Amino acid sequence: MALFDGSKTLKRLQNRYRLVIMNDDTYEEVITFKLTRMSVYVALSTIFVVLIGLTVALVSFTNLKYYLPGYGNQSQRREYIQLKYRTDSLEREMQMKDQYLESIKKVLTGDVVVKKDTAVLKTPSEGESND
Repeated sequence: MALFDGSKTLKRLQNRYRLVIMNDDTYEEVITFKLTRMSVYVALSTIFVVLIGLTVALVSFTNLKYYLPGYGNQSQRREYIQLKYRTDSLEREMQMKDQYLESIKKVLTGDVVVKKDTAVLKTPSEGESND
């Protein structure tokens, strides 16, 4: 098995090539580019990343996101939030009413344990004043 030689690969990436665009009728050179494999890889990678970034920005910052499945539109989202608040408040209300009914049921069946206050009160006698 051949070993990986990093210096040969780096040299191959840095070899210079010339890209010439010619007019087919007159064989005149229209444009000439001096390129390396590394510059082509970097340029293509940069273009790829920029296109992905623009696509994500376009979808997330415009109304195109509402065309994605499962996202919905703003009015449906508002209605969902209002319904969520309403159901939360109704659940709290039901818990409070259930607790109230349980208390009434305990009082009617006599299951209520009443704690008596056994603290001794100091009452003033007839001759003492409240100064």
